[in-house]
Amino acid sequence: MRGLVQGVGFRPMVWRLARELQLQGDVRNDGSGVLIRVLGRTTQIDELCTRLQTDCPPLARIDAVQRTALDTLNDVDGFQIVASEGGRVATGIVPDSATCPACRDEIFDIGDRRFRYAFTNCTHCGPRLSIVRAIPYDRANTSMSVFPMCEACATEYRDPGDRRFHAQPNACPSCGPRLRLLDRDGNDLAAGTIEGPIAVVNDMLHQGAIVAIKGIGGYHLACDASNASAVTELRQRKRRYHKPFALMARDLDSVRRFCNVDDNEAALLASVAAPVVLLRTHGRQSLPADIAPGQASLGFMLPYSPLHHLLLAQWEGPLVMTSGNLSDEPQCTHDQDAGDRLQGLVDAFLVHDREIVNRVDDSVARVVLGRPWLLRRARGYAPAPLRLPAGFETAPRVLALGGELKNTVCLLRDGEAIISQHLGDLEEAKTAFEFQRTVTLYRELFEFTPDVIAVDRHPDYRSTRFGETLAEAEGIPIDAIQHHFAHVASVLADSGRAIDAPPVIGIALDGLGFGSDGHLWGGEFLLADYRDFRRLAHLKSARLPGGSQAMREPWRNTYAHLVEHIGWASYLGDFAGTELASWLQQQPLPVLDTMLQRGLNAPWSSSCGRLFDAVAAALGVCRAEATYEGQAAIELEALAERHVGDPGVYPFDVLESTDGAPWQLDPRPLWRELLEDVVRGVDAACIAARFHQGLACAVADLGVRLARIHGCDSVALSGGVMQNRLLFEALTARLTHAGLQVLSHSQVPANDGGLALGQAVIAAARAMAGQGPAATYRNAACHAASEANDA
Repeated sequence: MRGLVQGVGFRPMVWRLARELQLQGDVRNDGSGVLIRVLGRTTQIDELCTRLQTDCPPLARIDAVQRTALDTLNDVDGFQIVASEGGRVATGIVPDSATCPACRDEIFDIGDRRFRYAFTNCTHCGPRLSIVRAIPYDRANTSMSVFPMCEACATEYRDPGDRRFHAQPNACPSCGPRLRLLDRDGNDLAAGTIEGPIAVVNDMLHQGAIVAIKGIGGYHLACDASNASAVTELRQRKRRYHKPFALMARDLDSVRRFCNVDDNEAALLASVAAPVVLLRTHGRQSLPADIAPGQASLGFMLPYSPLHHLLLAQWEGPLVMTSGNLSDEPQCTHDQDAGDRLQGLVDAFLVHDREIVNRVDDSVARVVLGRPWLLRRARGYAPAPLRLPAGFETAPRVLALGGELKNTVCLLRDGEAIISQHLGDLEEAKTAFEFQRTVTLYRELFEFTPDVIAVDRHPDYRSTRFGETLAEAEGIPIDAIQHHFAHVASVLADSGRAIDAPPVIGIALDGLGFGSDGHLWGGEFLLADYRDFRRLAHLKSARLPGGSQAMREPWRNTYAHLVEHIGWASYLGDFAGTELASWLQQQPLPVLDTMLQRGLNAPWSSSCGRLFDAVAAALGVCRAEATYEGQAAIELEALAERHVGDPGVYPFDVLESTDGAPWQLDPRPLWRELLEDVVRGVDAACIAARFHQGLACAVADLGVRLARIHGCDSVALSGGVMQNRLLFEALTARLTHAGLQVLSHSQVPANDGGLALGQAVIAAARAMAGQGPAATYRNAACHAASEANDA
């Protein structure tokens, strides 16, 4: 049995079913999954195979069953669970999962021996990826190896009829990890108290303290979400001035005090993955504005560990539960590192002595058009493998290294993709180190030697440079994949589109990506399959004055668009008295003019993300500065959501070419009408909504035209801009109304967190088609083998 079948109670299920069916034999973990040997009548064995599917444990997933006849089965006495075997690693590691109902009941049962024990778990829940060092997933290969089980826990562990049979993190207050509450100097604040660490830390939180809490995959910073002073202080200490904080609430009723929660959102919140779910606020009861400045949504999660359940049990309202780090750094996992990096951020540390082997951030999701949409794939999801579409079963082994932002890495093998947890932005040195460590970890964990390495085409990405160094050191061919092509291929794989399916119109809207022509792309219409693409159209380019500075100061994009599409002199002639004109005239415009005229540090870009920045700044949203990626666009969407009714649309032009060059979607008409609305005093929310609807109509209509010209019946939507719910829903409705099938993401993010998957399937498909460096490598290997045989 191959798939997610280790560490999830699969062998006890087999044992129970085999005994029920009066079969003889044994079951064990090995490097390929779970090996079952049985002796019995054919009808009994058939029934076992059927029941293995229907009675599968909640965390298990069967991907493949290989059934062969045994010549003999000697020394059999009943049916047994036997020790693990090694061998080639082909099974998956189950993600960390939220506390199951049975364990939750135990920690609140005063008569249970695990009453109020913060590390209670069983085969159906608890830590997995965060504690594992190697496969097979046995206790000796986890950070629980230093906690010998007491006799009571060992009895549970050995009993196939117990739900803790071979639960590797199994523990109790007598033998397992323990909590301590420490001050900044390492003094135990709960020593000698009757109440214990959780009661003491709750008192501190009620008094406005900020506490570092060691969780499953890393440290959190926590404070009372209803305490405006504490929230503001946390922002100052963490240096995270605008990016929203995640919240944790005791239960769904607590969440509903602040947000609308439909059935799909409730199911997502309560799932075993327990992600942070973005929910719309209803306004009947509010939290401090500093929780999520400029937002119309809040990110809530429910308790997913016994520690969280115990902590939140007495709280009517939520706690802030944000990552334990300074802004832009990776989350702390090790105690010494947390003590050093968080010393000035917190008033106390709630810690434990179970090592976090692998950092795993909280996943983030939202429900769009009735189905879950992952924005960050981490705890609860990674590293569960994704089954790839038909045709990838015999693909070469690919190591894909993702992009620069929201990095993940991907291992492709045996028709599946193993995608790492979210790693973060590689511009930060600590995150870059974590990236390299994770590549090494996954290769060791899955005994993975790639046939090809896939990277982004951008020559200066850290992931690309690392891939080049690795390829050279190990003699592995490398395939550089265009950024937006990878986005489109990612959504093809995510949607289950077969490798030999006809091309689609891929629409990739994002911030920036290195184009095939050496320019920066970001508003792309591609004719693409898994092997190749052609650029059919793009958003008309504008310059980025200051380069990367234009991403941090949105007003630069506004000025560049005004100069490009209206002309600054014309703009002043028509709109000189506006607030925007006055504000811009106070900026260093002569410097920008020199940049724009001479092309000095002002590259051309077709970025849709920068168009959002330009419009946002024109309306006064994040005009001077954006302190995190996508802030201006996110707040512009929130502003648009406030408008009620049909806002109308702003127009775009399509500039067709007759020489085979890509068409251009020109925002020139948009700008004059938008600026006229500003002068007339049209509400900013209406203008923001009109921009969203106008862009959706323009992009959809161009996509429909291109699909009809090129005979495509499907359109694939990807890129970070597609995470804008208003834009995505309007696009989907218009494309569907035109009779086109819309392919979109669900299992991996549309942002750069999905790039590695796209890179992997492109490199694999090219190799199988005899294209690219992987094919050259494979053909050379076959030729060398042939020569050896001849000799």
